[in-house]
Amino acid sequence: MARTYSIYEAKARFSEVIREVREGQTVTVSYRGEPVAEIRAIQQSETPTLDERLDHLERRGALVRPASARRDFNMVADRPGALARFLRVRAE
Repeated sequence: MARTYSIYEAKARFSEVIREVREGQTVTVSYRGEPVAEIRAIQQSETPTLDERLDHLERRGALVRPASARRDFNMVADRPGALARFLRVRAE
């Protein structure tokens, strides 16, 4: 059953409105008796994969993929205990 609230009521009972929406109900908000808005739960789709998200960002222009394949990171120095030495010097 869809509930209808005036703008004033929806503001005053916002937590209740959200609870109803979370339970799957659709809530209508009215202004002077005329419906002006509908609040309903967001339909959750399957979580997109990383490649799908990257494709979406690329289509939007928010991401430019590199022209060549990714290269592995090469360590500049491989000296064990570097963190311990850093913390020891920092504590002095």
